[in-house]
Amino acid sequence: MIGKTLAVALAGVLMIAAGCGGGSHVQRSSSAPAVSSSGAGALAADARSAATGDIPDTQNFLTLRDQRLRVAMLYPEGWTVKQTSNEVSISDKNNLVRIALSNGAEPTIASVSTQLAALKQKTPTLTAGAPQAVSLKSGAAVKVTYQTKSTPNPVTGKQVTLTVDRYTLGHAGRTAIVDLGTPVGVDNVDAYKRMIESFKWL
Repeated sequence: MIGKTLAVALAGVLMIAAGCGGGSHVQRSSSAPAVSSSGAGALAADARSAATGDIPDTQNFLTLRDQRLRVAMLYPEGWTVKQTSNEVSISDKNNLVRIALSNGAEPTIASVSTQLAALKQKTPTLTAGAPQAVSLKSGAAVKVTYQTKSTPNPVTGKQVTLTVDRYTLGHAGRTAIVDLGTPVGVDNVDAYKRMIESFKWL
């Protein structure tokens, strides 16, 4: 009887544990926050990494083709790619690129300005220029450039400032936010231009 009672009790504990841990199989990268109604969060550099990472002119590019998100874009070979249910982040050192998808209307300068105001509330170090309408191969977009500072390095106290070109695009009731971030002092202008011009809706 005692053995039967212990077996029943143990089964109950295992059932409770299984119920509490049901969401543990969902993998989400902490470096790629989920899209919310106010848009993707601001990118920030990692103070543990040096502000280096120029993309060489001889860099080979691969094509990221995500059938689930229904987008495609070139990215440098060798960079780390992480995917979640509505985002893709691509990184190397402190170079950070993110594509965040959500449902929404065509972006406007006014809507992007509203998103920036929300980002500033959540990210005190964020400074941004004025959004402007641009034309890409994939269609019209709104571009804005912002900067954020990393938290101080726990050993040296130094911070890394990240400059991010954010493009917000719309297509058939979907919105894509493409953030192309690079540390101040690193020149990836040509490579990032090539990447954003390669963006496609699938």
